[in-house]
Amino acid sequence: MYEDLIEKKINSEPVFDGVLLHVKRDTVSLPNGHEAVREWIKHPGASAVVPVLPDGRIILVRQFRYPVDKVTLEIPAGKLDAPGEDPLLCAQRELNEETGYTAAKWTKLTTIATTVGFSDEYIHLYAAEGLTPGKQHPDDDEFINVVKVDLAEAVAMTQDGRIFDAKSVAAILLLARHLA
Repeated sequence: MYEDLIEKKINSEPVFDGVLLHVKRDTVSLPNGHEAVREWIKHPGASAVVPVLPDGRIILVRQFRYPVDKVTLEIPAGKLDAPGEDPLLCAQRELNEETGYTAAKWTKLTTIATTVGFSDEYIHLYAAEGLTPGKQHPDDDEFINVVKVDLAEAVAMTQDGRIFDAKSVAAILLLARHLA
């Protein structure tokens, strides 16, 4: 099925091996028999969570994102720490680290591929309810403000550009639909 679309890897070479990202340059055979180069980023994957307070507000995190040179408003998220790590455990860890909260109820919203044109990153999206507050303990290189927003306002923020991070937009809209 779809054989007329499949590209086959001929060879692969590492271009850069970093702490988080690994850049590859592959030569592929195209469906028409020609060859092409595909540069792409290998990523360990991640989890993200929309924490829902009993009053219906959600918890977001405000932080500076160097690649886009902006302070963003996002849902808590982080990368999988080890190959094969359970994405739910990652989501639970990131919720606690970034916000201090723990949750009694977890719902998987979906899994998204973030940038299929140049990365193999998948992010697993969750909703968390039955929240218990605690002490925030972000990583040493993370500077995060916790922000509580009405879900309806968060939805509006995804539509007017105040929230533009893809995982956050997807998760907030999925949560709103899930709760409707």
